[in-house]
Amino acid sequence: MNRTTLSLIAGATALAAVTGFASLNAPAASGDNTAKAATQQPVERTSLLCPQPSTSEIAETSYTSYTPVTQGAADSGKAELQAAAVESADSASGKKTGKKTGKKTGKKTVKPALKPAEPGKPATGDGSGAEPPALVGTAEGKFAPGWTVQETTAVAAGTGRGLLGTNCTAPDTEFWFPGVSTATGRTDYVHLTNPDDSAAVVDVELYGKDGTLKSTVGEGITVQPHASEPILLSTLASGQQTDLTVHVTVRSGRVGAAVQALDDKIGGDWLAASTDPAGSLVMPGIPKDATAVRLVAFAPGDQDADLKVRLASPSGLITPAGNETLHVKAGMTAAADLGDVTRGEAGSLVLTSTGTSAPVVAALQVVRGKGSSKQEMAFIPATSPVGGRATAADNSSKGTTLALSAPGQSAQVKVTASAGSEGGTAATKTYTIKGGTTQDVDAPVPAGLKGTYALTVEPVSGGPVYASRTLASAQEGVPGFTIQTLPDDRGTVAVPEADQDLSVLLKK
Repeated sequence: MNRTTLSLIAGATALAAVTGFASLNAPAASGDNTAKAATQQPVERTSLLCPQPSTSEIAETSYTSYTPVTQGAADSGKAELQAAAVESADSASGKKTGKKTGKKTGKKTVKPALKPAEPGKPATGDGSGAEPPALVGTAEGKFAPGWTVQETTAVAAGTGRGLLGTNCTAPDTEFWFPGVSTATGRTDYVHLTNPDDSAAVVDVELYGKDGTLKSTVGEGITVQPHASEPILLSTLASGQQTDLTVHVTVRSGRVGAAVQALDDKIGGDWLAASTDPAGSLVMPGIPKDATAVRLVAFAPGDQDADLKVRLASPSGLITPAGNETLHVKAGMTAAADLGDVTRGEAGSLVLTSTGTSAPVVAALQVVRGKGSSKQEMAFIPATSPVGGRATAADNSSKGTTLALSAPGQSAQVKVTASAGSEGGTAATKTYTIKGGTTQDVDAPVPAGLKGTYALTVEPVSGGPVYASRTLASAQEGVPGFTIQTLPDDRGTVAVPEADQDLSVLLKK
């Protein structure tokens, strides 16, 4: 028998073996779709970016890092926060501008005294004055799923005095910020932070009541690698406008973005980006003692938006008298003063289209307190539902309010208080939120709490749930407060499940 014949016999035998194995493991030919749905798996890497907290010499900043315990997460990993290089102040004006006239300081040696703790336990750190820089954070392995870092700053006096808070954000390529202003008395910055090894190129556009504010200063802004750039919005366009929308788009690379809004009279806070443009939006957790609420919305498409305005109160959906609807022209920013819309009860604002759905972005400016020197402001951007899980760090036994809203169907929600940063045992409570309502729930507190703790919100059943957390701390009679919305913490990712298919070996 020659070598060619032997090779043919061997090839046929191997093919028969493969064919037999494939046929034994092939699904039945029933005609049904046998593809398996994707499964949710813990993420293995998370990036977070924290803006420079303040330029005030009397600012006091605290940081809290927390990773929820996630089933199926890796057994090992690490998390760290590194200082970013920051654009220096313009030597002539003493203010940071949108132009790149200042010099880069390089990476600062000052870092927050914060080393992320094991999953399930918060870690805290602090910084003073204008020294704390912007931060670039990375978590891997067991630290990555749901990693949350809260930055909270107290400023006792001056422009923007009060309590300012923000969740450090993941890098992205597009952000919408309705609710900024260049009016007299307001000083608003958009902070851009680049986590990557290559420079990012960013465009910053402003939209007012009459459309786009023409400017070339905001085009092609370069954010250096591992650096942060605060841009004074009033330098991007001439004139003063009370209600504006900022659109941040990234031409190359990616950045984290947040707006710091500072007011001479009513304090300041961070404005997080609105959720993606949509025909229906929810802004959860308006404080029950709010004395003034202002709605700002923008329609980014080519269609006007007509919106029904409703408040999800503890008793159900109600329509604010005199503010039943809001008309938003395409490409323009619209606003409405809702006054003390909550009238002493918890509430969430719900926007829905009255006709053909046109996408919008929106945010609320909320004021507490009365009198020109006793007021403080915060923001509630439209947010996405909690989804699988959401986390809020830096809570204390006093001054923390958790608001849960189910604008559609009723929902059951599990809330877990973590162990304390310095001691305490985790605790869990389950709540039922009726459809169309908002509840300020009596959130659980760790037994024997020492330090601060994190709250984790997980829907159990029912319709979509929206949530926010308010931190309050009175300072010299001023009701300082800050509000963070709680969208899904993106601790898991959908991974398609695949089976081995040896039939591909038979294909030519």
